[in-house]
Amino acid sequence: MRHAWFAAAVLAALATACAAQEAAAPAAPGTAVETRPANAPTQAPAFAGQTRAPAVVTPVALAHTVVARGLEHPWGLAQLPDGRWLVTERPGRLRVIGTDGSVSAPVAGLPEVFAQRQGGLLDVIISPTFARDRLIYWSYSEPRGESGNGTAVARARLSADGTRVENLQVIFRAIPPYGNGMHYGSALTFDARGRLYVTIGERSDRATRPQAQALDSHYGKTVRINADGSVPADNPFVGRAGALPEIFSLGHRNAQGIAQRPSTGQIWSIEHGARGGDELNLEVAGANYGWPDVTYGIEYNGQTISEGMTARDGVVQPDYYWDPSIAPGGMTFYDAALVPAWRGDLFVTALNGKHLARLVLDGNRVVGEERLLTDLNQRLRDVVVGADGALFVITDEDDGQLVRLAPAG
Repeated sequence: MRHAWFAAAVLAALATACAAQEAAAPAAPGTAVETRPANAPTQAPAFAGQTRAPAVVTPVALAHTVVARGLEHPWGLAQLPDGRWLVTERPGRLRVIGTDGSVSAPVAGLPEVFAQRQGGLLDVIISPTFARDRLIYWSYSEPRGESGNGTAVARARLSADGTRVENLQVIFRAIPPYGNGMHYGSALTFDARGRLYVTIGERSDRATRPQAQALDSHYGKTVRINADGSVPADNPFVGRAGALPEIFSLGHRNAQGIAQRPSTGQIWSIEHGARGGDELNLEVAGANYGWPDVTYGIEYNGQTISEGMTARDGVVQPDYYWDPSIAPGGMTFYDAALVPAWRGDLFVTALNGKHLARLVLDGNRVVGEERLLTDLNQRLRDVVVGADGALFVITDEDDGQLVRLAPAG
């Protein structure tokens, strides 16, 4: 009986392993990576290739290694010039990960965060002039007393030993404050002129959604500020009555990824849809991206949003969208030499999808998609190109990891 039970257990384990291998097997080149039914099957893309791009395959074998583990729901990732990593943990801690994988004690001097639901310590980036000023920037959900909370951005000098931040300044506060713990946006990036872009969510509730279209609210916007928090004179709504001058673009739901494309200097963002309708957008000054009036997503309960409208005059179409949702997190463009086949490609982490999406671009159109790191089976939060040309990813888990992806061997 014992031998029969053992044999049955082995067969069951092999079957499970084979099923997992089959589930993780890459799509055949030329066929769409996404094969699940759409959440909104009656909706049609506005142009060919706007969704379900054909599969591509990296032409070299890849392998991943775990650099560090034991992080609690890490959110943002940035590499320091000396090769160490800054990692935020959503409960409110900033850590430094050494080149040997060691994880530091929490960096001292950060402000209090509202660490509930999606709120907490979120993105982190370093100043373009870090070698001179040692400034780091981070976004977080800031508690604002009885008024609620809201997305804020602070900057401070990282001490030479990396144990604390000094001379802290809060350089941006999204208004108005609100009382829930949802949709903070919070992705950060600098452009080539040193201007800082910040994504702001529309706080999720149906009552707050319309503010994504209102110019007197930061909800559902990408904002652009100078490195000290002042407003660039050429922002699109400067001088317009009733408009917040920090606004760069509007009509976003909850963008948690933003990056500059090195080859063009363009700013791109990526945002969560509801069920379906995750969007990749080329950011254009003053442009309206539609939410909540125009979307390829549907409500979580299956109802349509805005009568299922997917296009409208004056609204910019997403350059790419996913239906069903992959829940995109962070994003980065690959401009290193380690994997020549990746040059110019966009990489996007997927939370619900539990993979790293590689998007091949031809101009501003997605012409191929690949799903990597599926074997991790973890929520992937942020991705950065390391100084060595490898991709580094953090996993949004109780026992979060920093993972390195590079050619095998």
